Parts: sequence; structure tokens; C-alpha cells
Amino acid sequence: MHKNVRAVPEGYHTVTPYLVQSDAKKAIEFYKEAFGAETRVSMPGPNGRIMHADLRIGDSTVFLADESPEMPDTKSPQTAGCVTSSVFLYVPDVDAVVKKAVAAGAKLIMPVNDMFWGDRFGQVADPFGHRWSIATHKEDLTPQEMDQRRAEWERTQKP
Repeated sequence: MHKNVRAVPEGYHTVTPYLVQSDAKKAIEFYKEAFGAETRVSMPGPNGRIMHADLRIGDSTVFLADESPEMPDTKSPQTAGCVTSSVFLYVPDVDAVVKKAVAAGAKLIMPVNDMFWGDRFGQVADPFGHRWSIATHKEDLTPQEMDQRRAEWERTQKP
């Protein structure tokens, strides 16, 4: 390793989600429309499918690639037939982002609500089967306040 090379590249965090897609090109366009993603890198493989892409959403990075027969144990949610990953996204206005994502083709999983842990929160599934939990942080709560609110919330839930 060169002396001045950072172990974590500039502009990245130590954890980065990597989403396997059935159609990475369409997924990139969806993420641009729904979440304001910017493509930093898009590497097509010899077959023309996306071998690796690097997107910026807010201040974070999401990697993605098309599923590949060379890696048969790595499947997109559509091929696997289930949710294979979930991404948590903090935004300034959760209501607007969920509305925009649904308009772009996401399926609403959980309508936006104020939650006991201090976030306004909702969930969507993107058209490619990945679940996105989207939130705006509204309150800083102590663990005791959160426990009290959770207990109150649990009392309101149907058995």
C-alpha cells in the first residue's frame, strides 16, 4: 500500500450497501428519480450489463451491480423471490421523499408516521424488490423516554 493512501477512500464511509439488481440500468434511473442519486461510476461488463456502479445519495454511497451467472449464490430480490436487503435513508423531508419514490414506481409498504423512537418514518419497496426505510429525525430522546413511548405504542397494537 502506498504511504499516503487512506484505508477508507475520501468521501466514503466504512459501511456501504451493495445491491444486486435484475436490471441495474433501470435501477440507477429509478434511484436518480426517487432519491436524487448521482452516478459516480458505472462499469459495464463484457455482456453490457452493469458489473459495478457507485451512486451518491445525500452524503452516502450505494454500490450496485446486475446479478451475474458467474456468481450464482448472489441473486436480486426478483430472482430470489424475497427481499434480500433493506436500506435505511435519512432525509430532510420524509413525506416528500416517500411521495416522490411512490410516484417514480415504488410500492408503499408502510405509510409515513411519527414513531416512538423520535423519527417520522415510512417504508417503500423499490421496483427491483429492495426495501427502503426512509426517515426524518424529529426528536432526540433518552433511552427512558424511548422505552416509555415504546410501551405506550405496544399497548395500542392489536394482539
